[in-house]
Amino acid sequence: MNLFSEEKTILKLPDAELIYIPKFLNQLKADYYLKHLKSNIDWQQDDITIFGKTFKQPRLTALFAENKSSYSYSNITMYPQPFTSELLEIKNKIQQETQHTFTTVLINLYRDGNDSNGWHADNEKELGENPVIASLSLGEVRPFHFKHRRLKGERYKIGLEHGSLLIMKGAMQHHWLHQIAKTKKVIGARINLTFRNLQTL
Repeated sequence: MNLFSEEKTILKLPDAELIYIPKFLNQLKADYYLKHLKSNIDWQQDDITIFGKTFKQPRLTALFAENKSSYSYSNITMYPQPFTSELLEIKNKIQQETQHTFTTVLINLYRDGNDSNGWHADNEKELGENPVIASLSLGEVRPFHFKHRRLKGERYKIGLEHGSLLIMKGAMQHHWLHQIAKTKKVIGARINLTFRNLQTL
């Protein structure tokens, strides 16, 4: 079911609001940021423990912020690096679009189809009650799956395009889960920048 168009789409779902802008960055800018970030970020791969077993997280990550506040999720604690000029450019453009201030960006590098991010919600206390999460995609198109925790019929997916921006708002992180699943397709790298406002508790 295609819920989105080639233009900016505002989608009101039960307990959530999503905004999708497929061509938020033009091709030239998106290509530049993809190449620059992939080569210049000090990527890390943390251990993650699931059901008592410890594995390497199936993607690479990095955290940048305008302060020194750490960010914890899935028993992983990350410590930020200062924003680079390129990340500040992206942040300012997204803030203009969303009319929302962001302090922090968590960046994921999916190297190929074997890298993934399982079902989860961005519902850590540091993000506040109803956080706004702005997600910029660069590189290969990967399906973004999202489903309601209680309403079984509310389940969708969207291919997040190179240079696109997805904004999650409202109570979505309370009532919905989302994931980037593994794929057996031979595909290249994807970088996902998830901007958020980290509150000091």
